[in-house]
Parts: sequence; structure tokens; C-alpha cells
Amino acid sequence: MLLNELLNKAERLYPSKEAIVCGEQRWTYAQFAERVHRLSAALASLGVKKGDRVAILHRNCHRYLESYYAAAQMGAALVPINYRLDPSAWVDTVEDSGSTVILVGEGFQDDWQSVADTVSDWCRTISCPGHIGDAERQPSMLGYEALLERADPRDAPHPTLNEEDVAQIYYTSGTIGRGKGVILSHRNVYVHALGTIAELKLDSSDVWLHAGPMFHLADGWAVWSITWVGGVHVVIPEFEEQAVLRAFEQEGVTITSLIPTMLNALVNYPRVGQFDSSTLRLLLSGGSPIAEALVRQTMETFGCEFAQGYGLTETSPYVTLSLLKDHLHNLSTDEQVRYLSTAGREFIAAQVRVVDEKGNDVKPDGRQVGEVIMRGDTVTKGYWKLPELTRQSFQDGWLYSGDLAVIDEEGYLTIVDRKRDVIFPGGEPVYSVPVENVLYSHPTVLEAAVIGVPDQELGQTVKAVVVLKEGQEATEEEIIQFCRERMAETQAPRSVDFVQSLPKTGSAKIAKVAIRDEYWKGSPGAS
Repeated sequence: MLLNELLNKAERLYPSKEAIVCGEQRWTYAQFAERVHRLSAALASLGVKKGDRVAILHRNCHRYLESYYAAAQMGAALVPINYRLDPSAWVDTVEDSGSTVILVGEGFQDDWQSVADTVSDWCRTISCPGHIGDAERQPSMLGYEALLERADPRDAPHPTLNEEDVAQIYYTSGTIGRGKGVILSHRNVYVHALGTIAELKLDSSDVWLHAGPMFHLADGWAVWSITWVGGVHVVIPEFEEQAVLRAFEQEGVTITSLIPTMLNALVNYPRVGQFDSSTLRLLLSGGSPIAEALVRQTMETFGCEFAQGYGLTETSPYVTLSLLKDHLHNLSTDEQVRYLSTAGREFIAAQVRVVDEKGNDVKPDGRQVGEVIMRGDTVTKGYWKLPELTRQSFQDGWLYSGDLAVIDEEGYLTIVDRKRDVIFPGGEPVYSVPVENVLYSHPTVLEAAVIGVPDQELGQTVKAVVVLKEGQEATEEEIIQFCRERMAETQAPRSVDFVQSLPKTGSAKIAKVAIRDEYWKGSPGAS
């Protein structure tokens, strides 16, 4: 199975069915497919061929969907770029991937032009929307819509492809200086798509909202699954509370995925109750652990099912989902919420283990901590042009995640920390995620991050950095006492700082490394 066949199937089965809603524009599956063929033909006319890379720097848009499928059809690899990074990182991504074409959306063209000199000799720039007549404003760029209008869909190339051909290269910001490119094959992506269709019971009645960034797999996986079943893609440029709620109401959205920081903002949006979200059947989350309090608030606010997912870019992404096993539906609401707040049990298309330092499985008692490892058809074969990192990341065919977790007797994982985020006051480990979950249960807390900070006596102590909900007040002593009443005193924060906001990564997760670095500046252990 090849990824371009997913759209071909939808076009055959649902030619006149609505496929994409983007702003005021709407396209059927037949129209979607024709635009993909035109884009594929246009890229071929620029010299793009099987095995080449095509980069895209764009907010969420129908052109993102078209680019994913056009690249797949012609055997090129799409390279999504995180537009929230510094422009120098955009160039790094293009250079490292060797992309010969980059599609650049509105709002990024001037910044791209200012840094593109080093790649302009071999990387062509296509501006979006780029209608005919725009050339005077952007003489050094080709126009996307102009290229499509002039292209003949019958000229779209159809090279012989293999399931193991590279379909996408996703660059993770990671902890090394330049992001590393994660290679995903046609097989990786279509097996994951098939797994999500089975697990989430997706069908042609589903309406997916692309609210998370499409350069990230937290949303990008749905490009394939929703198309395969003939569902509807509703696209908004980026997450914004009112835009999401308006889409729920106006387009009858049935399913979407929002990382915890987005969900938190949405359920605490003052006007959330004024919008009709009755068509929602399932809200997914992932990207970072989620607090039970937020899961409960989400389900109460929207009256729908909830599931937390866990995975990596390297795994396409899901390896676990917190969907309840049948017999767990008989538990109390509180117990169900506890399970739904975990990382979940094995995803149908992946194998997952939690192992100790010797590679042995930890006891499934919900207490013994180990590292999450995974393998399966959805797992990357490696990193682009980084053979040594690829070798280091795998042992006996298992990918080592760097995430620490416990697993219970039902097979549900709970992530307790990243290896690098574990705090060691006096040498004993304190895991930040359980402490953060307690903080999120405090009625005044909007966001929280728990880090280790320098301490002369203990080496490190536990600090909470907290954002309070609008109009709420709390003291350091109150927060510390609240935590001590719910966990061992050695785990509770020794200090609390209140801030107006927490820094976020390019994918909108809380940037714990940046927070920690502020406190370690000038200290012996500073990163």
C-alpha cells in the first residue's frame, strides 16, 4: 500500500463528497484529487523527481494537504518546517534535507527571503497563494496557484514506488543543536493510519478539525486516516480558542486532537459555554502528560469521550492510547478518569515495553519505573544522514524513547518524566509529572512546570513555576502545603514562583528546558 492510493480510493468512492473546508473555500474529493495531480505535475516541471525532498513552511491550510499527497504521489519526501522556529532554523532544515523546492506561506515570505541566500542556487521558492499576477510583488518566487492553473493534471508523474520509500522527514527540535530529521516511510505512515482507523472507529461521517500545527505529527497523522475513510478535513490556520469553538459549531466537528496546553486554554476560555459542540464524539490529546483534573474538566465541558495518546515523531506517532478496555467501563467515574489520564495501553500497530537499566521488563505494578521502548511497522528506520545516532537509539530492534514510565496490571502506562527532567534532591529521584498533576488539581492553577533548581545542601530541590487562572490568588505557602497533603514531603515543591506565562516550544508544549536553564545560569551543572 502506498500513501497516494489513500486519496485515489477516496476519489473513487466519494468523488462528490466534501473533503476539505478551509476558510470560505470547500472542495470535494474529486476536486481535491485534481489539485493534487496539478501540483504533482507542476513540481515535476520544476525538476522534482522520485527521491527528492520538498519543504513546506506554512500555517495550516488546504495546501498542506495537497502537498502531502502530491509529494507522496511522485515519490518525493515532504519536509514540514516548524514556522515558530527562528528563520535560521528554516535554512538549516532545507540545507540538511537537501530540499530542492520550498513552499512558503503568507506571513513568512519576507523572513524567508532574508535568509535564503545560501540555498537559493539550488532550492526554488514557491509562494502561497501565489496567484497569476503576483509576480511583480514577489519576482524571485514562483506562484503556487499560478503553477496549478497552468499545470495539466494528466502530466502528473506516477513512478514505481515501494512501501519502504521515504514519505516524510520530520525535523524534531530536540536537545541537539540542529534538529534531527526523522525518516518515515510509506509503510510507517499507512500502517499507523490503518491502526487509528481501527482504534478510533473512524468512518466517512467523521469531521476532523486541523487545529494543531500540521507540521507536527500530533495533527499530521490525520491527513492520511481521515482521507482514507472519506471524512472531512476542516482546517483553521492555527489554534485559537474562538476559532476552534466556532469550527465545532459551524462545521459539526466530530473529532480532533489538541495538546494539553491547548485543551487547558480551551476549557478555561470564558465563552466556551456559548458554542454548540454537541457533534463532538471524541477529543484526543497527547504530546505531553495530562492531569486528571484537566481530563475531567474536558469531558464535563464538551460531554464527549476522551483519550490520551503517547508516542514520538519516530513512531508515526502513537504507540499507546488511553481508550478504555471494555471491562473498565464498569469502574466508577473517578477510576475511569484515572485510566483516561494515563498514556494508555498498547496501540494496535505497535509493541511497547517498560524496561529497567538491564533491559528487563519492570513489574506491572504501577510503581516500578523504567524506560519506554517500542518497535513495529510504524517505527522509523532511523534519522536522516545520522547513522551513528540511529545506531545509538536502537537496541535489538527496539527504539529507546528516553521517557520514564510505570505500567500497571492492565497494561496502561503512566509517563513520570523524561530522563533528563528527573530531579535528584539528596540523590533520591523525584519525578516531575506526578507533582505537576497535583498542582493542576489546585483550583487556582492554570499552568505548572516542576523543575530541579540548584541547592548548596542537597544539590537540587524541587521548584514549582506556576501560572494562576485569571482573577485567582494563591500564596507560595498555600501551594506547598496543598502538595504536601497529597504526596511525600520529599516530593513536594520546596519553593514556588508565580509567573504571568510559561515559555512554550515550537509545538506549543511547555518548554521545561528553557525554564530550568533560567535557574541554572552560572551554576555548576548548567546546561
